[in-house]
Amino acid sequence: MRTVLAGVLLTMLAAAAGCGTTKAESQAVAGYDFGKIDKIAIVDVTGRVYGEAVKNKISDLFTMKLMEKGYMFIDRKDTKTLLKEQQFQASDLAAKEGAAKAGRILNVPAVMVIDIPKYGGGKMDMTAKLIDVETAAILWIGNGTGNTNKGLSTFLGAAAGAALGAAVGGHSTGDRVIGGVIGGVAGGVAGNVLAPEEEDLVKKVIAKVVEKLPSRVSQPVTAK
Repeated sequence: MRTVLAGVLLTMLAAAAGCGTTKAESQAVAGYDFGKIDKIAIVDVTGRVYGEAVKNKISDLFTMKLMEKGYMFIDRKDTKTLLKEQQFQASDLAAKEGAAKAGRILNVPAVMVIDIPKYGGGKMDMTAKLIDVETAAILWIGNGTGNTNKGLSTFLGAAAGAALGAAVGGHSTGDRVIGGVIGGVAGGVAGNVLAPEEEDLVKKVIAKVVEKLPSRVSQPVTAK
């Protein structure tokens, strides 16, 4: 009976792990020539993300994906250093006019700001804006969401681990399952670094968000 219970829980865990979802939408200014944007600076990563390590990682993942579309970037670490040297305050980046001013200091035609209003527990909401530094106009905006069902996976994983351990040891599973579940869920709180499944989720959401951003890479002409 104990082995059957553990097997059932492990089966449920495997099913839950494969139920992640992502979706996104974006809009670019019609008729704008994105080919003239030769370099972008990601000037801010805000929201429910804490610590420079996480912000830099998200910035790097965004950079990698947009480089595939032909865009060049200033590293976020260098951006922060340059703005600090100019005594530019982080609070000034909250408005698009401030972000545009930062872009002029950095000598780039456009800047990007990323906001993560929801992050943790296997769920993420993300908004990114590309802003013209001369006019402070939003050239492109994308919004995406993702869910790894981490909460359910954590719950089932803790239960399966406790049940399996009890089955192997030949002991009752009751208290062990309850204790394992409570401990597993309590220990599943996101910290100041991206866990592997969270990084994978971020990559998937970014890919969805920038999917329709106009590319600077020439597309091959197909013969008719």
